[in-house]
Parts: sequence; C-alpha cells; structure tokens
Amino acid sequence: MKYIIEHMEQGFSEWVTLEYAQIIRDLGASNLILSSLPEGTQESDIPAKLVRMGLQWTTRPLVEIHEAFPDLPRLREKRVCLLDPRAKGDLKPQDAYEFDYFVFGGILGDHPPRDRTTELYKSYPDLLVGKRLGDKQMTTDTAIRTTQLIVERQLAFEEIKFIDYPEFRFNKNEATEMPFRYVLDADQKPILPEGMLDLIKKDSEQSLDDLL
Repeated sequence: MKYIIEHMEQGFSEWVTLEYAQIIRDLGASNLILSSLPEGTQESDIPAKLVRMGLQWTTRPLVEIHEAFPDLPRLREKRVCLLDPRAKGDLKPQDAYEFDYFVFGGILGDHPPRDRTTELYKSYPDLLVGKRLGDKQMTTDTAIRTTQLIVERQLAFEEIKFIDYPEFRFNKNEATEMPFRYVLDADQKPILPEGMLDLIKKDSEQSLDDLL
C-alpha cells in the first residue's frame, strides 16, 4: 500500500518534520512519497533528519508519480483514494482492494481547515475518489495511522479508539488543548510523533510570553 502526501507548504516547519518522521517510522520510507514540492527544491531544502530516514520526494505533481518513481504502479482512474473530511462515504476495510494509493493533501491537520480538497479534485477530476475518516479534524500522521489501521489491519473505523481535543498539562499552571482527534495507544494515551509533546510545550511557552 502506497501513501502520497501532496506537500502544499513552502518549506518544512518543525511540526511537519516531526509528523513526517513519525509517518516514515509507521509506514516505512518505501511506502511514503511527498509530491508537488515547489519547483527547484533541492535535497538541501529537505530537513536532514528526513533525508537520513530515506524520505522519497518529488517536485512532480501527483499524476506524474510514475515518471518520478518508475518502479511504482501507474495511477489508474478511480483507483486513487483522497482522504477528504467532506466525502460522503467513510473509508472501510474492503477499500484496501479498491485502491492502489491513498492521498493526503495537507487537508487534515489544518486548524481552521483549509479547502485544499477542492484544489486536488479540480486538478485530478477523473482520478480521485473521496473517502472520509469520521467527522473530526486529524493531524496528517493521525490520518495516515487511521487509514493504515483500516486498510492494512482491517479494522473498522468504529473499532479504533480515539480521543478528541486532548489536553496536555505540563504543570499546574500550563496546559494546552489540541483541536484534533488522535488515536489512543494501549495505555489509553494519544499517539503523538516523537518529540511533538516537547514542541507543543515550547509553542505554548512562546504564546504565553507573547501575552506578557
């Protein structure tokens, strides 16, 4: 199963870098591709951490993935699933047999959400089929983790344990509520990318300093 992220950002924020690193750990570098990076992007523009982990990337758009990576299967009409919060149907285990690729466009994880699905549908009107992952916004790594559980582990969406808008408390005076849905681990704690909790804490401290 191949997962494609249409990277619609300029550069790589620390948040995005941590998410992508975790996705590589979860999927394996050979199963993740970043497409549509800005023209002229060089390896030196990619965070060194991701390069060391074997991140696959290209400036070519989604429809030219095969040209960038000839060993991958060609994208076929209606065999590419776009994870879309506004799609009519939810992703189901049997969809593992219906699609060759699962595409994420920076669509999940924005707060407030931006209308990037429309951009992708307009760009590839005959290629994409939209499927939904419930009705709550997810970070990109959570969306891919949920998709993996459904299509590779064959779990129904209703069988996956989530937590919505968790609060992370750092001390009696500091806490941050995240406006996303997360998958819970075996200890009933939200699964975050490695290093993300420290980044959330740092961001909350900076926000507090801005108010002082």
